[in-house]
Amino acid sequence: MNRRMMSIALASVLTAAAIIGGSTAVSAESADPLHIATKPMTEQYILGEMLKLIIEDRTDYTCEITKGIGGGTSNIMPAMESGDFDLYPEYTSSGYVLVLGHEAKGVDDDEMWDQLVKEYHEQYGMKWLSHYGFNNTYCITVSGEAAREYDLKTCSDMAAVSDKLIFGGNPDYIEREDGFPAVCSTYGCDFKEIKSIDIGLKYAALMNGDIDVTNGYTTDAQLGVQDVVALEDDKHLQVNYFCSTVVREDTLESHPGLEDALMLMEGILSDSEMASLNARVEVDGEDEASVAKDYLTEKGILEG
Repeated sequence: MNRRMMSIALASVLTAAAIIGGSTAVSAESADPLHIATKPMTEQYILGEMLKLIIEDRTDYTCEITKGIGGGTSNIMPAMESGDFDLYPEYTSSGYVLVLGHEAKGVDDDEMWDQLVKEYHEQYGMKWLSHYGFNNTYCITVSGEAAREYDLKTCSDMAAVSDKLIFGGNPDYIEREDGFPAVCSTYGCDFKEIKSIDIGLKYAALMNGDIDVTNGYTTDAQLGVQDVVALEDDKHLQVNYFCSTVVREDTLESHPGLEDALMLMEGILSDSEMASLNARVEVDGEDEASVAKDYLTEKGILEG
């Protein structure tokens, strides 16, 4: 039997099986695993596992997660455009600034969301689905040692002695206009040295004394358990970063039921709940997949 005849025979078998089972045959495209990307941070690892668990529980599709893409949005979005990835967790201001090239400062959250939905559809054929509920915005974090030595409580305090301090941050933050450049211009910082560090290694570098200052997030587990201090944003610089799912529209079209499954992430996490889950992984050493499953079960999204 030649290859073409084998394909026809296989297709006939699949069609017959679908009819007997009372369902519509799944296309070859939708039978392939869905590819989920995550940024290199604990929070994203947990969210990626949640997406996988929900999709596989509520649909017949399988998922593969590529964990910790270096460079975050800057490298994930081109791979989303090329079709290497189907979906990933993203933050509103990250998409608004890094992808669409807009200025986030002073923009109303609802206005930003509407613009994200409109422009991602028009420019990229992608959709934003469901607000997870938490706002993981930036904060400037210093080592406890630096805070005590220089009596640092606010970002203005830090700026006054920035020429004595080493700043280390992830590439996304250092490059984006509303990140490191905005902090420097708003507070007048002039750091002794600037280091580019993967997002998952910043607190280790801070605790080891390799850097004195880094960009943190309001859901970071380390803020409550390590000798680090989140400084007050006394000039009210930071904008909001609500987390959501970005997914290719052609993926939704070829995978019936996927959108309904993804919408189950709507409103399931508060800031404190996300920080608590991060701590279970980073402090208690639990596996992110187990943490994700426990939480979704507790919320009644998965059966126990």
